[in-house]
Amino acid sequence: MARKRKSNAFEDLFEIASLMPWWVGCALAMVSYLVLHRYAAAVVSATAPGQMVVGTVTKTLASIGQVVIPLVLMAGSLASFLGRRKRTGLLEEAAGDKSGESLRSMTWRDFEMLVGESFRIRGFAVEETGGGGADGGIDLKLRKGNEVFLVQCKQWRAYKVSVTIVRELFGVMAAQGATGGFVVTSGVFTADAKEFAKGRNIDLIDGSALANLFDAARSHRPHNRASQAVISTSSPACPTCGGEMIKRTAKQGANAGGEFWGCSKFPKCRGVRSFG
Repeated sequence: MARKRKSNAFEDLFEIASLMPWWVGCALAMVSYLVLHRYAAAVVSATAPGQMVVGTVTKTLASIGQVVIPLVLMAGSLASFLGRRKRTGLLEEAAGDKSGESLRSMTWRDFEMLVGESFRIRGFAVEETGGGGADGGIDLKLRKGNEVFLVQCKQWRAYKVSVTIVRELFGVMAAQGATGGFVVTSGVFTADAKEFAKGRNIDLIDGSALANLFDAARSHRPHNRASQAVISTSSPACPTCGGEMIKRTAKQGANAGGEFWGCSKFPKCRGVRSFG
């Protein structure tokens, strides 16, 4: 994983704004200007020398900040807007290309953005961790309610994903206390990788399941608040294909008798979620 260089306060502010909806960043830019302008326009009136110095420094900083901070927030909002447009375009392109050529010509960074957008549309809060290259560590962190899921993306060149990758993800899940994890590839998984993932709340999304994921995300993409309300149902979405899930009862194994969510498309899709 590549080591991120240290950033300054303005870079951090820009990054925060770029991760928020663009309109939130615009609103914060306006509020910051109004607040700082009030201090910048205030008249310094203090009798004590110390108070005079503090007032002058505050007025100077506010005068600079009322210009710089809104500009940084607006730049972050623009990055958020353009980033969302790009993610939507990537999703439309990938879902509409049945030949898979768009995925084969995609950079690893675009691949991660595409996968992140698919999860975001399905109701997850997505944090792009900047995993550090095509074969970096955890690339996405998903949140839904109090649950945290980790995602590792393998670009299309990694056609066959081995059990080593799945073990690494499981180790990070344990270290961070994550509820579950996903390994996403446009290729396939080895038999050992599939066997290791069983019972560990790790979903392996291969090329065929990935195509279903993109199709489901595109069809579920809300165009307005009304359609977004329709998407919300009592059952969760399948972590593998994005389809509807139904309650099932385990008939064998260590969890025999326990309830869980199983994909309604079983056995074509074997996606599961814990119940409760």
